[in-house]
Amino acid sequence: MKIDVNSDMGEGFGVWQVCDDAALMQVVSSANVACGFHAGDPAIMTRMVRLAKARGVGIGAHPGLPDRQGFGRRELPFSADELCQQVIYQLGALSAIARAEGTQVAHVSFHAAMGNIINRDEALAAQVMLAIARIDPALIIFAQPDTIIERAAQNAGLPTLTLFLADRAYGAKGGLIPRGTPGAVITEESTIRARVRQFMLHGTVTTLDGHQLPVRARSILIHSDTPGSVELATIVRSEIEANGGSVCPAAAVLAG
Repeated sequence: MKIDVNSDMGEGFGVWQVCDDAALMQVVSSANVACGFHAGDPAIMTRMVRLAKARGVGIGAHPGLPDRQGFGRRELPFSADELCQQVIYQLGALSAIARAEGTQVAHVSFHAAMGNIINRDEALAAQVMLAIARIDPALIIFAQPDTIIERAAQNAGLPTLTLFLADRAYGAKGGLIPRGTPGAVITEESTIRARVRQFMLHGTVTTLDGHQLPVRARSILIHSDTPGSVELATIVRSEIEANGGSVCPAAAVLAG
């Protein structure tokens, strides 16, 4: 089975960076590049594109709210049209950098609060997806399975790739446990390996309260700001391969 391993990357600013992006780029197959609003700047974005191109890693736009202090995790009161414009602006910036470097953006993965806002408003999600489809109907939309974002992307004719989060705990209904809740972020190697193995062999995840839920996904997301993210990504990749999977960029996964 082909599985994508993706991570949010380039989430720094100037000389500050969240993790060792160059090392992480050696492990993942898709990079979700911050586009300058919640994090990132032109120099970092260009560096991420160059690293991804050199490694054969899929390049994705990772648009977020314009909120550096809150790292894009605070919900701010923008109108639907403003949010749509923010997505278009960020996608356009990364697409221009990618084209200048002789490559292209392959997917879109929404960051934190922006994704949460879009994912609970069907009209907004439809507006955003139609705008993305006008820019490039081949762009792959990363989404959690059975969500408003996934359905809106499909309705707009955009390809989708659904996600499993190896480093985040799931609740009883399949949603993520909020950050700050004890046990919400998972970093222990044995637990990560067990979760990836269960996902690969059985297509399920064990929730924080001990129940098993089915997981319909073909990409595993690693958060670069999780402590030890490079080691975490390495563990995930090795466990995929140990259980008969091959790690490939999103476009290759969807190609079969």
